[in-house]
Amino acid sequence: MPCLNISTNVSLESVDTSAVLSETTKAVAKIIGKPESYVMVVLKGSIPISFGGTQQAAAYGELVSIGGLNPDVNKKLSAEISTILESKLSVPKSRFFLKFYDSKGSDFGWNGSTF
Repeated sequence: MPCLNISTNVSLESVDTSAVLSETTKAVAKIIGKPESYVMVVLKGSIPISFGGTQQAAAYGELVSIGGLNPDVNKKLSAEISTILESKLSVPKSRFFLKFYDSKGSDFGWNGSTF
């Protein structure tokens, strides 16, 4: 049930959001080792963000997963997701933060219950 939330100050009006969602879903599933059918990606654009005192293209992400995260995996996820955002949204890797949360199944609701 990995869930990746991405907020960016970039307008998504002329962006192929399907490609961003598809590529990030595949990357998260592959790197964490979970089925794509369990991965959720939320992409929000035109969010006011200041990074380093400027409002140039930037993004912030949070990835929550029940297991599968560790320092090695987190580094791979950061590299892959930042590459996708740089390619698809023109957000430089140096202007993207990604926070990781390893959660217990009982802390995550799904299908009217918890994991």
